[in-house]
Amino acid sequence: MQTLIKIVIILILGHVLQAQTNSELSITVKINNLDSNNGRVFIALYNSQASFLDSAFKATAKKVVNNSCEVTFENIEKGEYAISLFHDENDNGKMDSNAFGIPSEDYGCSNNAKGFMGPPKWEDAKFEVKNEPVIQIITL
Repeated sequence: MQTLIKIVIILILGHVLQAQTNSELSITVKINNLDSNNGRVFIALYNSQASFLDSAFKATAKKVVNNSCEVTFENIEKGEYAISLFHDENDNGKMDSNAFGIPSEDYGCSNNAKGFMGPPKWEDAKFEVKNEPVIQIITL
């Protein structure tokens, strides 16, 4: 009986320690080289290929200061993620595009992934969160 109690306590402690470790993980996104300090930058974090560029896991908008901005997503679990962002320079709440559907406002993705004749792909933008916080520097 004592052995069973010890096993249960070890399992519970392991779960608590795992939860504490995950709560300490974060993803910091630093965006540099924005064209102006106008508007906001909309930043989306994705946690699967299926949701990439469609449905964000977490998202926020930040004001631009000194042609850059920074955001940190807290309480991240280990796994694969990708980031997309755009500079809503005219602050109308959406990514503007021209008559051909080509974005007219700056945008970017994690790993500075670029698309060819379309948006970047998950495989190019994804990165892994393991045992320590991650910093992604995106230069537009």
